Formats: sequence, structure tokens, C-alpha cells
Amino acid sequence: MASRILALIIWAAVAASLAFWGLRWLAQPTAVPPNASAVSLDNAGKGDPHKLLAGPTKASGPAAPDNGQNAMLAGRIKLIGVVAPKHPEDQGGVALISVDNNPPRAIRVGGVVDGQNVLRSLTQRGAEIGPVEGPTALTLDLPLLPAPATGVIPPSAA
Repeated sequence: MASRILALIIWAAVAASLAFWGLRWLAQPTAVPPNASAVSLDNAGKGDPHKLLAGPTKASGPAAPDNGQNAMLAGRIKLIGVVAPKHPEDQGGVALISVDNNPPRAIRVGGVVDGQNVLRSLTQRGAEIGPVEGPTALTLDLPLLPAPATGVIPPSAA
């Protein structure tokens, strides 16, 4: 009796395997949609990665009367990124600042940027730098993001 049950189980497994592989071989593969395009890696990596990681910054005019020291400061300090609080009245935040083309450092509000200059305040798109006591010497803004790529999807051939 046990041999008959074992034979039934084995033949059921063989029948299931034949059905599975028969359906796999006889099934038609799904066609590629007509609006699909081939992926090309020819354009990948063509560009300067330094521009991607450290885009240009725009130094707006300082609030204090401009002198040679402020102009020199604007040429030495670059704003790479900002993590600012959502509400202006909240204290805190961190700016990623590079001084004299050195690797950027994360500096908290009130932290020393260079010499007597500290990070005075942050906005969502910029930072103000100046001495602890006195007016803001330099305002740095992050560059605007490029416009998104737009296009038209070609009509389907179906």
C-alpha cells in the first residue's frame, strides 16, 4: 500500500513538472512596448564631477559698507550647502562652507568661519557671515536649481 502511495506522489510530481515546463515553452513572450527606448550609457560620466558636488555660489552685496576686506572675504569663502530651520525665529542650523578652496566644513550658527568672522544666521537658501559684534560683512546665496527637463512623449505606434 505504501509503495502505491509513493508511486502516486512521484507520478504527480512528474506530471506537475511536465505541465510547468510545457506551459513555459509554449507561452509567447510579452512584446516590448512601442514607446520603449534603449538605455545608453554613452552619455554617462561626461562632465566635471566637481561642478556637480560644489556648484558655484553667488555672493550678494554685503550689508556693511564695502571695503577691500569684504571683497577679499567674498573671494575666499564658498557656500556649499545649508541645513536651516523651517522658521526664521528658530535657532540652529548648519552650513557647509569652504574657505580658501579647502575641503568644506560643517559650521553651526555662531561658529567661527575664519579669523574673527562667524556664521551669524542662516536662511533656506543662504548664510550671513560677519564679526561677532557689528554688521554682517558677507551674504552668500546658494545657486538656483536648473530648470527641469521637459519633453513630449512620442505617440504609440499601436
